[in-house]
Amino acid sequence: MKICYLDAFAGISGDMTVGALIDAGADPAALTEALASVGTGAVFHVEKTKRGGIAATKFRVEGGEARSHRHLPHILKMIESAAISGRARRDAVAVFRRLAEAEAKVHRVPIEKVHFHEVGAVDSICDIVGACVAFDLLGVQAIHCSAVNVGSGTVDTEHGVLPVPAPATAELLAGKPVYARGPAAELTTPTGAAIAATLASEFGPMPPMRVASIGYGAGDRDFEEHANVLRVLIGETTGAAEAVTVSVIEANIDDSTPQVLGYAMERLFAGGALDVTLTPLLMKKGRPGAMLTVIAKPEDRDQLAQVILRETSSLGVRIYSAERRVQARRIEEVETPLGAVRMKISESGAFTPEYDDCRRIAEEKRVPLKQVMTEAALAWLKKSQ
Repeated sequence: MKICYLDAFAGISGDMTVGALIDAGADPAALTEALASVGTGAVFHVEKTKRGGIAATKFRVEGGEARSHRHLPHILKMIESAAISGRARRDAVAVFRRLAEAEAKVHRVPIEKVHFHEVGAVDSICDIVGACVAFDLLGVQAIHCSAVNVGSGTVDTEHGVLPVPAPATAELLAGKPVYARGPAAELTTPTGAAIAATLASEFGPMPPMRVASIGYGAGDRDFEEHANVLRVLIGETTGAAEAVTVSVIEANIDDSTPQVLGYAMERLFAGGALDVTLTPLLMKKGRPGAMLTVIAKPEDRDQLAQVILRETSSLGVRIYSAERRVQARRIEEVETPLGAVRMKISESGAFTPEYDDCRRIAEEKRVPLKQVMTEAALAWLKKSQ
């Protein structure tokens, strides 16, 4: 599968995205031809430049039909009538709908009544459509994104001075990993946030991939703190063991009952924990206790820490980052004399029956669990021969 990784260490905007994808190999002539069909009347420029000493591509939109306001139906009609691929059209429509939903929530108005100001300007329409066309030109099948540097300070808008990230940007990136580093400036725009939030299937470290091309898209300003570029890496997925960054949350507990700890484990798994364990400890003054360890996605770290503090007697937790290696794996179903069972198969050939399936069958058929698991293993070995 061909994938694209958006490395938003200096933020992300629409023009930076288009510039980076052109820099990575998207045909600028095909891209500008597709954008001309949107009917904005704009002129497009692709320039080679540098930001912080890094060679990058700058994408600019000039001129076009001037309007003070645009509504979502008008923008969608422009996209629907454009001479672009079905996939690019679907993606562009999805991005603008996501953007409109965020604006509607921020301003508390129906989505049809949203007035697009900056985000409805010609350059932003072209940036969103251009990014979707460029992904399609490169044959990208899946998009991943890093944690997003949103910047800090304030930004001047049609609504006056607003904090960074702007309200729409913050709404679009809710639930995604974000941070602020570098100059006091708006590093991530609503347009860039909408592209990432809508099209990226995962946020976090770079997935295992064989990199084929790299592109850098230049922002408008040149900062001293870091190169103002969006980096994209285009490549193929690999079967290598996946290395991902996880958060480990720990707490030593000596005055919670087993029932309380068991319930806390259930709530942690329900909250998205990747794994939860309890390790027996001998604590101070000879008291028996347990170390509660939670492995979590970085974006779930804070909410899971609150679950520990709420559901146990612990008054504090330890949190640190770790690298997790995960083999590529797939799920296949086998038929046994007792019923269908899903099997987890690793890239090395190791396999294990899905516990929940085996338990359900054991309870329904009133047979030992170990018998169901054995039948599943035999069925898989027979199928894989």
